[in-house]
Amino acid sequence: MDSHVHIGTSGVPLGPAGPAANFALWRKRAAAVGIRRAVLMAAPVGSYAAANRMVATLARQAPDRWLWYVFVNAATERGLVGDVVAEAHARGACGIKVHWSDGPATDEVGVAAQRHRMPVLFDPGGDVQRVVDLAGRHPDVAWIVPHLSSFTDDWRAQSRLTDALVRMPNIFADTSGVRYFDLLEEAVARAGSRKVLYGSDGPYLHPAPELAKIFALNLPRADRALILGGNVLRLTRPARRAGGRPNYKTPVRRTEPWASQDRDR
Repeated sequence: MDSHVHIGTSGVPLGPAGPAANFALWRKRAAAVGIRRAVLMAAPVGSYAAANRMVATLARQAPDRWLWYVFVNAATERGLVGDVVAEAHARGACGIKVHWSDGPATDEVGVAAQRHRMPVLFDPGGDVQRVVDLAGRHPDVAWIVPHLSSFTDDWRAQSRLTDALVRMPNIFADTSGVRYFDLLEEAVARAGSRKVLYGSDGPYLHPAPELAKIFALNLPRADRALILGGNVLRLTRPARRAGGRPNYKTPVRRTEPWASQDRDR
């Protein structure tokens, strides 16, 4: 299960034109390597009302395959984040996405996430301290940091994020776009497989080489299963149950304090 897939490329000229064609190509590539389910979200376009509706509609077409996160702009939607997230949760959203290009995540995002028991996928653009501060003020929220915090290969920021993964129980990372394999290997070794999620950042990146990194870690099967779906299902389970979404089986025996205390059936 891919935990990080965009619908569209926000104008970046990659692949076929149009969100539908881009998603179709990603699905073809993903299916070729055994990826059948994913978490969908809009591309970082700045204004998200229409984009979120499109993602919600797509996810509803195959709720057993697609989960979705609501994309919020914490700057332009200041004072409205709670309403935006509540409306999206009623339409099946089970997480929140925030991107540094719109401005950082805020306490308003943390409050909305806690209210609806959602994880936050926050790309801080290398600002690890911002993640640490938010995670400290909102300890009941799971903060998932893509790219080990930096899509631009800032290894210092990625190392700081690994330290935070080890130190703080509610900070997680996804593997998308991490080119320094040794840093990824260190993150898993130090923080454990329960703190890391497979993501491709599709359609920007091809899911096959991103998936190959996970197998290259040479983990025991149970640990690999957590990274390849178990963790994202565990972290989204409370929001999915509250929103009436399908409850997938997950290969875990216990959950963190901010996740549901009973297993999916």
